[in-house]
Formats: sequence, C-alpha cells, structure tokens
Amino acid sequence: MCDDLPRARAVSERSLTGAAHAKLARSVPSPPRDSRMAFSPLKLLSSMATRELLNELVAQYERSTGQSVISEAAGGVDVAKRVRAGEAVDVVVLSSTAIDSLIAAGSLLPESRTDLVRSGVSIAVPAGAARPDVRSAEAVRRAVLAARTLSYSTGPSGVYLEKLFERWGILEQIRSRIVVPPPGVPVGSLIANGTVELGFQQLSELMTLPGIEVVGPLPPDIQTITVFSGGISSGCARPEPARALLSYFASPSVTQIKSRFGMEAA
Repeated sequence: MCDDLPRARAVSERSLTGAAHAKLARSVPSPPRDSRMAFSPLKLLSSMATRELLNELVAQYERSTGQSVISEAAGGVDVAKRVRAGEAVDVVVLSSTAIDSLIAAGSLLPESRTDLVRSGVSIAVPAGAARPDVRSAEAVRRAVLAARTLSYSTGPSGVYLEKLFERWGILEQIRSRIVVPPPGVPVGSLIANGTVELGFQQLSELMTLPGIEVVGPLPPDIQTITVFSGGISSGCARPEPARALLSYFASPSVTQIKSRFGMEAA
C-alpha cells in the first residue's frame, strides 16, 4: 500500500499475558525497521469464513511487531472479482482453489500461495428448533428433504453441496426452497432471523452467531474440507512485510487459536 494511507487498526485490542506476549514476539518475523515504509499499513482482504480468525491474528501481530494491518472481509466470489479487477491490496486470503486461479490470472505473485487452515462444513438450525439427525448421509438427506427452506454459501462448500444434492437426485425437488445468501451475508444470519430452517456453512462462520444452534458437522463420508490460503498481490509494493504476515498466519504458534475458531492448521 502507498505511504499516504492512514494508519488504521483492523480490530480492537485484546490483552495478552506477559508470557504469551513474549512467546508471540519470538515467533513473529520482524518487519524491516531501517526502511521509511516499514510500518505503513498492509491491506488484507479475505472471505467471510476466515474473518474472525484473521481479526484475532492481526490484532496479536500488530501488538507484537508494530506493523499496522487494514483488514476487510467480504464474500469470497466478490473478493476474487475485486482482486482480478486490480483493487489495491497486499495480502489476499481465500480458498486455495481461488488463490490458484488468481495466481494463474496474474493477480497474485507466483509461488506466494501459503496454506493457512482447513475447515469443514457444519449444519445449523434456529435456536430452540428441533435438531434433525445428521449422523449419517441418509439422515442428512432426510433432513434436507424435510426442510421447508434451506441455505448454503456461494463459495466452495456451496458448490460441493449442490453437486451432492444432484448426486442424491433431489436438487430439482428442493431448488425452489433454496435461499441464496447475498454476497457477504452469512448463512447463519438467515437462520437466526428465521428466513431458513436449515443451513450449511463453514463451522467458523456459524459458531459465533447468536440465535442459531450448530447441530453438527457433515458426516465423514460426505464431509468436504476447504483449505484456505493466502497470497500476495502482484501490485503489492512491500512483498517482504506481506510475506512476514503470511508466515505468521501459517506458523505453528497460532495452531491453538485456529482451533478456537473451528479450524485446523493446514
């Protein structure tokens, strides 16, 4: 990003114990302090699935290094379109397939892909509603057929679910009941406000929302795992600090934080 961007904080400060702060400081690469641009903000653009996790990681990284990061999250499809259109950004975090596509298009630097987390799909219903059995593929199929309305994201997990429902031979039967969430709107919010009875999305996007109950993950035989990765924009003026940020996001020292947000280290 340019020198004249205003310094900004992506998230509010959270306290660290002295020991945790010291451990974090040892694990985070130090930005170059001899450069006039060393602490001008980096801009991070991500999909909604990793928003809460990245907010936490950014806050800790800023405290430890003094490097400011301007963080924004939006729907994954929208983020990819913005990056392809040349929006000024330094680091992008999306599904690995989207990152690979942006690298192939020349929008991200070759070989900058850094795998960060793995995330599976979970199922949720409105708080207080009857919890369907989702312990087997057949049980999930019955729950989908019984739901008067259902929703899933427009990202990789949604593409997978449509193919699954088509394979089961029920897609056309339920199509009129499927509510497509607007870009950037979590499926969980449609569940919470009563728009849909049954929702499918990454656990990280469901677990922190009020007004819903997570019934459980998709059973192992029909589960789909999305790898979320980071990449560096081809227009990034400061690739080394951007690489340092991605290295921190991928470091073993933050594995427990990823678990707390419903994700596994990639």
